[in-house]
Amino acid sequence: MELIYTGKTKNVYRLADGNYLLKFKDDATGADGVFDPGCNTIGLTIEGAGRAGLRLTKYFFELLEKQGIPTHYIDADIENATMTVKPALLFGKGLEVVCRLRAVGSFLRRYGDYVQEAQPLDYFVEVTLKDDAREDPPITEDALELLGILSKSEYQVLKELTRKITRVVKDEMAKKGLELYDIKFEFGRVGPEQQITLVDEISGGNMRAYQDGRHIQPLDLEKIMLND
Repeated sequence: MELIYTGKTKNVYRLADGNYLLKFKDDATGADGVFDPGCNTIGLTIEGAGRAGLRLTKYFFELLEKQGIPTHYIDADIENATMTVKPALLFGKGLEVVCRLRAVGSFLRRYGDYVQEAQPLDYFVEVTLKDDAREDPPITEDALELLGILSKSEYQVLKELTRKITRVVKDEMAKKGLELYDIKFEFGRVGPEQQITLVDEISGGNMRAYQDGRHIQPLDLEKIMLND
């Protein structure tokens, strides 16, 4: 195994067979000890968060595969907090795609003069560049094409795939009495046909969920979703 990337919440290793291994950490993004999925810094360490994030990711990725939605997932080892995935080519240096169902977080901070907190947003899709130094700047469809990161036709595929996956996650969470407010995805090109594919993870660390008006922390989210 060759370590090729040390990330905030996971490390990435290249395997001898050409696939990759993701090692999930207990670190979570946020500031001053407060969890925030939209933050660019590690704000806290939550014991067990790595395994919890992997369990939820395994659950959702296997559900998406059954519905014919492409992911890079191969298998997972919960005990060791690792996931084996297919190799994927990033868009540029990486994009983050947020689907927003209610106005919270950075959306509310930016557009607070025009929206109320928790105002419905109807599957609004927002793309940002993965760039910590520039605080992950939002980028438009035209700029993505101009910079050679994503064509307009690819953008449409990305947007529709984002909304489709968000609906699946939202509906599953609703079965447990949870409401999804927003969720962040990453995509890449996978396989000889370079198919646009969901990569990274789907866990409590990259979404905001509420129950009876109360924000649910990542560890609690995994327990609610996966414990009968």
